[in-house]
Amino acid sequence: MSFSFFEKGLHGENAHVDPLEVFEGLRWEMAGEKPENCPYSVWQILNHMIFWQDFYLTYLHGSVPVHPEQDEDSWPDETAPSNETEWSDTFFQFSKGLKEADNEAKKDLNVLKDSRLERTRGDILATLMAHNSYHTGQVALIRQLIGAWPPPSWL
Repeated sequence: MSFSFFEKGLHGENAHVDPLEVFEGLRWEMAGEKPENCPYSVWQILNHMIFWQDFYLTYLHGSVPVHPEQDEDSWPDETAPSNETEWSDTFFQFSKGLKEADNEAKKDLNVLKDSRLERTRGDILATLMAHNSYHTGQVALIRQLIGAWPPPSWL
């Protein structure tokens, strides 16, 4: 694995929508919409992505994060942001974490960062990349269902 692999993967190049672009142009009022039979809103998915992104970054920064008792604990109860500032601040938090992941991908990928599970920096980044990829696809689908797709830069 190389930095290029993670740089492309963390941003969806040749695989999926860039996790930053998938949120582009979505109005905060629409981020909380849940289509019929859809378990989550875009807002909830974004916060879930931040939860796990921060979890994996904690390993990468040399600490051991506290795993939630139940996976449901990584999902917020609130379905929507309360205002535009909360939406933009939360998106900024996600983008900042993604930038940290980019920086970690420039380091030695073979360094052991989770000794309990014997995972290297590269292993943890691959998990983060796959998790973000999965949920990026969900966000794209929800945006299609609520009539807020594609991102403006695609038009």
